Amino acid sequence: MRKNAAWLVGDRVPGLKSCQFATRQPVAQNSHMAKLAGDIAAHTAAAAAHYEQPLSERMRTFLRLEFLYQQMLYNAEKDADWATRATISSLLEILAILSRGDVRSEALKELDHQLGALERFQSQPDVDNARLAALVRNLVASREEVGRIGSGFLQPIKDSEFLNAIKHRSAIPGGTCEFDLPEYSHWLRQPIARRQQDLALWIGSIRPICDAVSESLWLIRESARPADQMAINGMYQHNMQKDGNCRLLRVSLAGDSPLFPEISGSQHRFTIRFLEWSTIDSRAVQTGHDVRFQLSIC
Repeated sequence: MRKNAAWLVGDRVPGLKSCQFATRQPVAQNSHMAKLAGDIAAHTAAAAAHYEQPLSERMRTFLRLEFLYQQMLYNAEKDADWATRATISSLLEILAILSRGDVRSEALKELDHQLGALERFQSQPDVDNARLAALVRNLVASREEVGRIGSGFLQPIKDSEFLNAIKHRSAIPGGTCEFDLPEYSHWLRQPIARRQQDLALWIGSIRPICDAVSESLWLIRESARPADQMAINGMYQHNMQKDGNCRLLRVSLAGDSPLFPEISGSQHRFTIRFLEWSTIDSRAVQTGHDVRFQLSIC
């Protein structure tokens, strides 16, 4: 965490109310994470476009989980059976990620790291102590919930014959169509309330981990102020400090910019190339112009 964390000294993230990013509700009522992402995106879409690059394996896993979790929550509340199919697809992809490695342990380590960083702010001046205390309470509650679910939290999903059948057929192109999985098609025809009841049961198994990941990523992103930078002839290179603890890069451009960044590198050095996009029929090329942008090293 950096000393200039704006969210602890009064500057608020647009559209974000303090400590409301971790509601604990069933999926049928819990649209908070999807709404939060939508609100922030709607607020900033016209002003800036943000591009992120993870610099550690933990961040790669966390960003993929967040991406799928937002998709899942967005589609889970829609009535159309196609949206429910998309929800199940995201759920199974999340299951695949969580089944590889010990993501629960990584989430606990990250929560501990964030708690330690927040506690160090308590002795610093100009800190909103009420907001800091609320953030700490929220993280403690999240950590307790992740700890409470235990290492076998995926078992209810893994034991579901219904989901296992869908998972098995999903490996085949078009393998979940009606004649392949008539039971799935029948379930999709049930009222949305019934489908959401089943979805809430499955999503409830992974929600503590996904919420913890989303909360941690929010804090990581807000730990650094964006700095104005210039890419000469469309290229920018940066050497990290030896004692730095950078895990995530954020590049911001004007929302209507015809450019997008291609980021490569590691925790020691990274390069950003700004490419000009025209159409899907032609390959993007590096611009020859100087590019002003904002960079956050989180």
